[in-house]
Amino acid sequence: MTATIKKYHQLRKDVIKHLYYSKMLTLTELSKLTHKSLPLVTSTVNDLVGEGYVLEHGLAPSTGGRRALTFLLNKQKQRYIVAVAVDQLVTEVVIYDLLNEIKTKSEIKRLVLTEDPSLIKTLTEFLKDYISRSEIPLDQILGVGIGMPGFVNSELGVSHTFFKIKGDLNLKKYLTKELGVMVSVGNDSSLIALAELKFGAGKGLKEILVVNVGWGIGLGMIINGSLFRGHSGYAGEFSHIPLSQSNKLCSCGKRGCLEVDTSLLVQVERAKSELEAGVSSSLEHLFKDESKLPGDHFLAAAKAGDPLAVSILSDAAFLIGKGMSTLIHILNPKLIVLSGRGAIAGKILMAPIQQAINEFCIPRLAEQTDIQVSGVALNSGLLGAATLVIENCNFN
Repeated sequence: MTATIKKYHQLRKDVIKHLYYSKMLTLTELSKLTHKSLPLVTSTVNDLVGEGYVLEHGLAPSTGGRRALTFLLNKQKQRYIVAVAVDQLVTEVVIYDLLNEIKTKSEIKRLVLTEDPSLIKTLTEFLKDYISRSEIPLDQILGVGIGMPGFVNSELGVSHTFFKIKGDLNLKKYLTKELGVMVSVGNDSSLIALAELKFGAGKGLKEILVVNVGWGIGLGMIINGSLFRGHSGYAGEFSHIPLSQSNKLCSCGKRGCLEVDTSLLVQVERAKSELEAGVSSSLEHLFKDESKLPGDHFLAAAKAGDPLAVSILSDAAFLIGKGMSTLIHILNPKLIVLSGRGAIAGKILMAPIQQAINEFCIPRLAEQTDIQVSGVALNSGLLGAATLVIENCNFN
């Protein structure tokens, strides 16, 4: 493939990516975003219109001159993305079309992450079955994006924490072979940060930190408008900052990690201990309902104002805020977004986090950092996984 052809294919890919993230754009906007000449972008867009990837979508709002045509991706093109969000207790999968609209209803499987070697087989069979029942031909699927916790090297397609593969194949190659479509894998917190950058509160910003409040505590970092993974691809292990004063042993093998006092799993266990000690709470009844995860019951109780749940969540949020103070001092971000499963607690998190920042952060720095609760928290894991596909597929 010549250099000219490579550049053409890269521009095609960039045009599709920008339309995917922005929904509708003019040729001038695409020229600015891709840093390519207007005639070259026009020619490329015309090719994509001819192939059915892109549609004309009327005129842009008037800016005083001649109104420009807008373009968007064509959902009738029948190209789809399989997005998979894996956390410590459940795995969710959904299929999106090119407009990020749900093509096939999402499904959830309770899958507790352990070092059991059979775990990869269970995940593979779940995904195979879901894709098969969707009745979407494999050649219409652009790829499968999977976000998961732990040490994940996205470039190599390797997970060093869960779903370890014996032999020569890494996780990416193994799943690509088993599912018959391209698979990309990444750390869940990094992908949630991408979701916030492309679709959420961080859209259009350059310096963003996204704290993933879930069964663990994760961190995704956007530096100069791009996802920062660090030298070896493992940056963002926020949960293992040694801020806990309890000296509890963490799953990483160290003591005093932030996670041992702030994760939803720990908060649920603390609530159960308080109930056993005789504390009155609506959680006593809610925990008996096994149709939902205990963490979801806990968050629902907190949102409903249950005193025990609010107290426990507030203690955890204060420690998270203390950790965020450290991040503000080091990185001076424009925005910190609270995302992930725990972010549905919303305003309950904000007060203790702000209290901690007021106590531990230099005011000059704290005043320059906005803190927001994600507006896409419940879907951020899936949206991030879909973004992984868009960033890596070839759009044939």
